[in-house]
Amino acid sequence: MNVLIAGAGRLGTQIAQVLAAARNEVTLIDADDDRLAGLRGRIAARLVPGDACEPALLEHAGALTADLVIATTGDDEDNLVISLLAKRQFSVPRVAARVNDAENAWLFDGRWGVDVAVPAATPLVSLIEEATGATDTVALLRLSKAGVDVIETAITPQSRAVGRALGDVRLPEGTVVATIVREGQPTVPDPAIRLHPGDELLLVSHSATEQEIHAAFQ
Repeated sequence: MNVLIAGAGRLGTQIAQVLAAARNEVTLIDADDDRLAGLRGRIAARLVPGDACEPALLEHAGALTADLVIATTGDDEDNLVISLLAKRQFSVPRVAARVNDAENAWLFDGRWGVDVAVPAATPLVSLIEEATGATDTVALLRLSKAGVDVIETAITPQSRAVGRALGDVRLPEGTVVATIVREGQPTVPDPAIRLHPGDELLLVSHSATEQEIHAAFQ
């Protein structure tokens, strides 16, 4: 799946990390060059500097061949413009947009090219589930076309993984850590990083069950 994400803030970066780990082709756009520079080499996504509200920039980023566009900027107006361009000018099959201000939610519909409107407070897994069109009733996400599962697990004070380096945790075969969310911020899952209580991990697996992954950390 070719995915275009506009906005390299916390949410956009987390989505990019998860979808890239699930072997999707991900492009992340942001107007802040310094923000992108901080992600270079740390995320398996193509990074494109520029304003995603500009049609030429969207075309350069790959909108003509995108299966999914996700607008995750902190500005509702920008998210609407990006959605409209993606749907009307580039005929992107599926467009998802973040709603920052609940009072603007009524605007996020087909008139603006939005297939899926997601409130800012929506949990990450649910947001990705909605955006990709995947469905599941538990915190286990079957990514469309990817053939993998994304599973969430949290490190509690009682977890045996507390204080251990991520690389020392024996994961089930075919499983990788996509991102670690620490104090609300995505953290690159370097093998040397030590796990703390409160860390939330998003893992991508081709074969392991949710129970097997939880057991590795608990």
